[in-house]
Amino acid sequence: MTNLAATLSAIDAANADDPSRVTVDGVSRPAELVYGERMSAVLETLYPDASEALRLGARAQHIRRWTVPRASYPMDRTGYLRWRTDLKRKHAEMAGEIMRANGYADGVIARVGSLIRKERLKQDAEAQALEDIACIVFLQHYVDEFAAKHDDDKLIAILRKTWAKMSPHGHAAALKLPLSERVAGLVGRALQDDPA
Repeated sequence: MTNLAATLSAIDAANADDPSRVTVDGVSRPAELVYGERMSAVLETLYPDASEALRLGARAQHIRRWTVPRASYPMDRTGYLRWRTDLKRKHAEMAGEIMRANGYADGVIARVGSLIRKERLKQDAEAQALEDIACIVFLQHYVDEFAAKHDDDKLIAILRKTWAKMSPHGHAAALKLPLSERVAGLVGRALQDDPA
């Protein structure tokens, strides 16, 4: 087994401990394990020539996310931003530990950590690719559940923020997704009102 295959398996094993479950094709599975698989699947479609570092970053983006719950931070904007920053750092650290145990050199570990932390987002093509993948996964698999909890204005604001994070390549992929009628309409409104 190559370093990459062994490391992806170890990331999956870490995510398999997630107590939160999602049902996929009638089967209840650990939520973050499914998320990692979805990230890898979108990566293969959007960036089939991705580097090993990007493949690892995509799979590990939410590694053991449940261990840093949102509720452990103040429930305001500042608390949310601190939680997101701390999550990125923690995910990068956990991915690094697994990579080190599987024989990766410090330089590759540092690179994957930088990608997971989304450093230099608009300047680093691979960090931007990882952001595109995360946005597509959100739109493809999670936006309807999110939409059910929010009114149209809130969802339009979120869709605008999501769109602003993506590259033109990501935009093109997003526009091809089979979105629900409500979400497709709101995407259209978000882009019409704020096409940037």
